[in-house]
Amino acid sequence: MLLKTVDWFIYDVFSLSPEAPAAGMVHFFIYDTIKILLLLFVMIAVIGVLRSFLPQQRLKEWLKGKGMMGNFYAALFGAVTPFCSCSSIPIFLGFMKAGAPLGVTFSFLITSPIINEYLVVLMLGFFGWKITAVYVAAGILVGILGGWILEKMKLERFLEQDIAGEGQSNFQMPVFQGLVSRIRFGIHESVSIIKKIWIWVVVGVGIGALIHNYVPREAIESIMKTTGVFSVPLAVLIGVPIYGSCAAIVPIAVVLFQKGVPLGTAMGFMMAVSALSLPEAIMLRRAMKLPMIGAFFLVVTIYIIIIGYLLNFLQPMLI
Repeated sequence: MLLKTVDWFIYDVFSLSPEAPAAGMVHFFIYDTIKILLLLFVMIAVIGVLRSFLPQQRLKEWLKGKGMMGNFYAALFGAVTPFCSCSSIPIFLGFMKAGAPLGVTFSFLITSPIINEYLVVLMLGFFGWKITAVYVAAGILVGILGGWILEKMKLERFLEQDIAGEGQSNFQMPVFQGLVSRIRFGIHESVSIIKKIWIWVVVGVGIGALIHNYVPREAIESIMKTTGVFSVPLAVLIGVPIYGSCAAIVPIAVVLFQKGVPLGTAMGFMMAVSALSLPEAIMLRRAMKLPMIGAFFLVVTIYIIIIGYLLNFLQPMLI
């Protein structure tokens, strides 16, 4: 319904051509801004309601007592949530406000955009079950190890306390009288957070729309095919600033692979586009300071590069 409304507004009301890059950029900006803000509102409100049923201190103690298994559970949960890198942020914020260890929240944030149901379906159709299974396992591994390393780096001091600090402080959940009061709490929390981050969403999606519609795919293909052993880190570095959904990235990865780009290089590019993006960094800036964002991007980038080389090595066994 939302997509049809945006199509009508852009292509019928303003008579813009669907083939024009400017029209695609405007469409991307309007649709993704509305979609992400709506998703933020609903998901933060739902998480707020769920938090009202959970004993805050007990939840913190349970999550902190799981060690790397907590990272595994968060990565697994991320694998079954159908979100892009920006849309995963509300649940990430909800985890932090609930007092989850920072590494656990990052495990979710890393894995959620890399793996989801429709990506698996697309990959099964394009690449077959072997490559799909290895990709899913690699995505979960990146989430587990990335979150674990970030936890060990002790980055909590770089959190913006007005957004993410409740779970790290002595915040006390109010006493609720019935379901209506819990719903009001969730809505109030959602509105409060959106008021603080909406401008970052708009700026982030605007930059994503510009990159999405004006970065030439042919140039990316040419660069990746001619860089030899350095193709994996280059593909990942090219993919990091690009913002796109898995549904759009899988066909591009297929084209790259069919044109002779090694499997790990194509998969590394897809992982980087899915898990890391400039719009995501801009949105995260409202919840954390630049050193934490830099550490997050650096750790995940390094792990994706390692996975890319591993998949290149395993390519003869997977084809």
